[in-house]
Order: sequence, then C-alpha cells, then structure tokens
Amino acid sequence: MTHLGPHYNRPAMAHVTQRFRAIDVLRGLTVALMIVVNMQIGPGKSYAPLLHAAWNGLTPTDVVFPTFMFVVGTALSFTLGKYAALGEAAVLRKIATRTALIFLCGYLLYWFPFLTVDTNGHVILAPLGHTRILGVLQRIALGYGAAALLVHYGGRAGAISFSVGALLGYWWLMHAFGDYSLAGNAAIRLDKLLLGEAHMYHGEGVAFDPEGILSTLPAIVNVLAGYLAGRFIRDHGTSRFTIITLVLAGVVCLALSLWWNAAFPINKKLWTSSFVLCTVGIDLCVLAILIYAVPQARERRSTYFFEVFGRNTLVIYLLSEVGQTMLNSIHIGQQSLFDWIYAVGFAPWAGDKPGSLLYAVVYMLGCWIVAYAMDRRGIYLKL
Repeated sequence: MTHLGPHYNRPAMAHVTQRFRAIDVLRGLTVALMIVVNMQIGPGKSYAPLLHAAWNGLTPTDVVFPTFMFVVGTALSFTLGKYAALGEAAVLRKIATRTALIFLCGYLLYWFPFLTVDTNGHVILAPLGHTRILGVLQRIALGYGAAALLVHYGGRAGAISFSVGALLGYWWLMHAFGDYSLAGNAAIRLDKLLLGEAHMYHGEGVAFDPEGILSTLPAIVNVLAGYLAGRFIRDHGTSRFTIITLVLAGVVCLALSLWWNAAFPINKKLWTSSFVLCTVGIDLCVLAILIYAVPQARERRSTYFFEVFGRNTLVIYLLSEVGQTMLNSIHIGQQSLFDWIYAVGFAPWAGDKPGSLLYAVVYMLGCWIVAYAMDRRGIYLKL
C-alpha cells in the first residue's frame, strides 16, 4: 500500500501525537541499528557489541531483531482496529496479503541477484533448489500474520494465553527432543527434516537456521508483547502511570529471564524463551524512556532523523539488504566490492574496528538519504 501526500498525518490530541512519535522513533532507531550491525566486517575487525553472541549470552546486536518484531506488534495495535471496520473477509485478506508480500520479499532477497555463473563461465538463472526459505523478513511476516490472527480472534486474553503457552511449550520441546547445542537442538532437526539442508542458513559452518520453523513460535511472542504494549498505551495515554507500568513490566520480564537463564539459556540463535523475556523487558523499558523523552511540542528536530526511518521501515531495510548483496556480488580481483571498499576506503586511515563502524554508519546514512527523499515527497510504502 502506498500513501502519497505532502505531510505525515498525525492525530490532533497531544498524547496521541507523542505516542506515535515515540513509536516512530523506536522503529527508526531499530532500522538504523539493524543496518549498522548487518554491515559489520566480522570478528577481529568489528567491535564485539556490534556482533552477535557466539552462542549463549547477549550483546546489544542480539536485541535489534527482536525489537523489530516488537515494533511490528506496536504498529499492529493501532492498525488492526481499522481493519476490523472493513469486515471479516477484508481483515483476513489484508493480513494474508501483507504476510505473503513480506515473506515473498524475504525469499526473493535470498534468491537475488537471481543469476549466477556456472563452471563453464555461462550466466544462468540461480537455482531455486539452493535458495534459503526462511530468514529475517520471513520471520517478520510469520510473526505479524500469526499475531494479527491471534489478537483479531482472541484479543488481549488470547495474546497473553498464547504467549505463556508458547514460551513454556517451546522450552518443553527443546528439552524433550534435543539439547541446547548447535548440532543437537530440536530446531535444527525439524528444519533439516522439513526444509532440507540446501534451503537453510550455513553461516554457522553447518546447516542451521536461526530463523527456522520451531524458533518462530517464541518469536511470535515478541510481536504480541509489542501489541500488548501498544494497546496499553492506546488505552491509558502517555501519563506517568503508563511510563511507570511499562518500566515495571520490563523489569519483571528481565528478572524472569535471568531466573530462567539458569535452565534455558538466553540464546538469540535458538530464540529461547528466556531470550524473548529478556528482549521484551529491554524493549518495554526503552519504549517507556522514549515516551518520556520525546517532546510533545511540534518541534521535531531532535527526533526527525529516526522518524524518517520509521515511516518506511521495511522498504528501507529491504533496500539496505539489496545494496549489501550487490556489494558482495561484485568482485574486484579476489575481493568483493563490500570488502574492497572497507579495505581501501576505511581501514587504512581509521583502523580495523573504527573503520568497520564508520563504514556501516556511512552506509546507513546513505539509506537515510533515500528515506529522507521519500519523506519529503510524501511517499510511504507499507509492505
């Protein structure tokens, strides 16, 4: 869906203005961080906080993707009611269409640039038999679709019941059918059985998909948590009571996650139940801080940078991923263009780790310029 207009429409009420602005800022901040962490060169040449934890544990980078899922849920709390006014068939059609579109974009992203060179030097169509099926956008799509249906039919009670059942059920499944290691967990076994190794992520050195089938179950809870937070803000405004409640809920989630960590370790790649509670706790606290800090006045210079990203979230993320894929697909000598730019343009004068960070920030700013141009022209694309 495309919205064209000279202005970004906002509700007239002050507390609603602040609320939407805070959520836009959180969404935009998340996109900016996703681009920066995705552009890191790798271990030894990037700062450790900008890389994922090797296995168990948590780095700031590990929080970025679940926060993206969380803000999908907060947006859902404001849009689903508008869908309901259109009738049952229209609601289901909108949810199904958006889910399928986001999933397809994710799948095509892994197939991109669609062409490859065979052993004889001929350019041929890249085989679909080796294309990864699941991934980041696919998880967002499935999380959105499942959460939308759950809250449409079950409301808040359904969202809470599913969340408790999913977190406990996932723990039981992982404990009953494997261990919590890379090779022995239940998630990898299910993915190999249903997807096949050729359609899985191989970045860990083996066929293992951190966005696999089974771990999508607890990831839905991140979306539902965002929905519940957004619904609470919508119902109670942005008063001190709301801010304190969000912080207290966040602290409770963090405490539970640390307690659960002893039995079910915090692990982003397995998307463990303790990881869900930990990231939800962080997101609730950050959202509360933003609601408090984001100004209610019309002056938006302090937040506009992130609001720009927040208005075309998925499109800008997709653009950043396509650009990075192209940089990795083009080679100069033995190096990809991605590595060559870093090696020639940043590392020699900035150093390895500062150069990696600066490279990522420059790339992110390039994506921001595109988002800014779209905003200035009133172009808002909703996948």
